[in-house]
Amino acid sequence: MNLLRRHPIALALVALVLLSAFASLPAVVDAVSGTPPPDADLVRPAAYTLTAPLSNVLDALTFLSLERARAFLIVWVAILAVWGLAGGGGSLRRRLVRAALGALIVPLCGVAAVVLPRPVPKLVASDSTLTVIDYHAHTAASHDGRRGWTLEDLAAWHAAQGFDASYVTDHNIVFNGAIDAPIRLLPGVEWSVYQQHVVALGAVTPIDRAPYNRDTRGMLALFGELPEYWRNHWDDLPAFVQAGVDGFEIVNCAPKALGFPAPARRRVLELAAGHDLLVVGASDNHGWGQVTCVWNLSSPSAHGFRANRVVARSIALAQGDWQPWTAAYTQPWLMLQSLSWSERSSWITWILVILIYRSVPRREGDAGGIGILARSLSLKILKLGRPKKVSTSSVITG
Repeated sequence: MNLLRRHPIALALVALVLLSAFASLPAVVDAVSGTPPPDADLVRPAAYTLTAPLSNVLDALTFLSLERARAFLIVWVAILAVWGLAGGGGSLRRRLVRAALGALIVPLCGVAAVVLPRPVPKLVASDSTLTVIDYHAHTAASHDGRRGWTLEDLAAWHAAQGFDASYVTDHNIVFNGAIDAPIRLLPGVEWSVYQQHVVALGAVTPIDRAPYNRDTRGMLALFGELPEYWRNHWDDLPAFVQAGVDGFEIVNCAPKALGFPAPARRRVLELAAGHDLLVVGASDNHGWGQVTCVWNLSSPSAHGFRANRVVARSIALAQGDWQPWTAAYTQPWLMLQSLSWSERSSWITWILVILIYRSVPRREGDAGGIGILARSLSLKILKLGRPKKVSTSSVITG
């Protein structure tokens, strides 16, 4: 009871890590069927699992939709600021400093999620005939691409996560280059026309966008694939099909497109299946963020609706199922639900190590630090290894 009173947050976190296992989510699922893919698995590097608490938190922040990210930031900044102001005692100045530092934790974690290099999970397909591909990604050539984000950077980013190939679809700039290592980069472009992004794949020639930028009818003449079409042109879907669209993007990892509601996705899937159209997922990588939320398993032996399977992170697909204001508690819960048992073990180990460190009594004058924990454990080991003394008594007679 004394331990519970002194460390309620740590023990509550252990309980949540264990409890979430009873309502666990697969790490990745088929975006069409909602079930784990039988021929692909998400492989986590040893360094990723070892640092699971940090890795999982940064991934969870990466997979927030834009609306949920705003709500998450507001709520947690307020909570940590109030906690810093109210807890621990001390002078008003000291409490204000704690409040400011607490408020900075979430924004700093967000920046780390975007730019901090770290180990990332990799999708591995057991069927060698399948190609793991990305249909939509950018370099620094796009106006919103990360400065200095080269074709080589893009290829390395994809290779680390299990991709065999990726289309390069910079905004209004046609890519016709040839890079084959560490993965193959394929030609494409993303045209911006009439409040819409039209992704054209394969050999593409530059165009004058003016004729396609006046109205919906003009835009339809340029149709390829439509990221975020469900926001701006939802009522035009039948017209898109009649105009000769080849397929629809049903998962997009960009924060502004990640909140695709599940009912809307089902409607698009029904439309695509009924007309035998392709459905794809897209990282929409611009050089920001270290992980993808989606992969595509492309089969050379199929066509149309069955030519491609979209495999996505469960936590990313769930973004459209929850109201933005719930993000402060639903995103951490979704993260815990998505943990593997190796990740859960890592979480519990780190929590227990910190608990032991916090519980070790300090001699007066000892400075804080892990040295106290190491010294305390060493002393205990030495004490256990010492032979026990045998008390003796002497009798003197005379």
